[in-house]
Amino acid sequence: MTDVEGVAGVLNYVDYGNPHGIFFEETRTLLTMEANAAVDGFFAAGATEVVVVAGHGSGCGAINALILDKRAKLQRGWTTGPYPLGIDKSYDAIAFVGQHAKAGSEYAHIPHTQNWRILDLSVNGLSVGEFGQTVLCAGELGVPVIFGSGDRAFCREAAELVPGIETVAVKKGLIPGKGDECQPEAYSRRNEAAIHLQPETARELIREGARKALQRFKKEKFGILKLPPPYKFVCTFREDEKNPQIQKIKIHPDSVIGLMNKMYEK
Repeated sequence: MTDVEGVAGVLNYVDYGNPHGIFFEETRTLLTMEANAAVDGFFAAGATEVVVVAGHGSGCGAINALILDKRAKLQRGWTTGPYPLGIDKSYDAIAFVGQHAKAGSEYAHIPHTQNWRILDLSVNGLSVGEFGQTVLCAGELGVPVIFGSGDRAFCREAAELVPGIETVAVKKGLIPGKGDECQPEAYSRRNEAAIHLQPETARELIREGARKALQRFKKEKFGILKLPPPYKFVCTFREDEKNPQIQKIKIHPDSVIGLMNKMYEK
């Protein structure tokens, strides 16, 4: 799974994360090269098949197929769902590249959950961002998550949800506080201050982290995040000029995947 806000050298959303941004093509290159580093690390450790998912929500994703490692396969779009995001029981493991922290994370770079409007999203009382939602879906299918790269706040979040996961931090946010007082537009620009690794250095660390993760996975058991049913999510939206703070609540008797798909129901 790939996203862009956790990539080294992606400096903000408006210029880098938005497909109309002046540096979006540069973002596609930066992300694809980080994905290539992870692919190379996985194959170095003995992988036989790697699927790279163009997960960034804008347009057609942010992977540049022309420079993607020729050993990898590229996926964009889902046959059902959107959840479980193309995951099925045939996968041995899942990894994340370019992942950002969830909304409200301190010292995070461009943190958010789905969009700038969401203040918090929880499943059975556990606050989760985009990473956590995918991990829960993977857990229902029995597929472990072994690796993640992104900003330092994301790496902390990943380690809390998946003990033992191999992580690589390629940048660190500099802004304290959660930003819960912000309206959506203000929050989208609140956490732009960060210190980045030089992209080539970041890729070297990602390659080694991915290699190490798969080597460990072949020898030891990685944890799977599962919550007991029934399932309930509570999504809290930020107030703005036209709307007060509101909540959306959905329930499902026995499936996290079913629950997450309810999120998109009106």
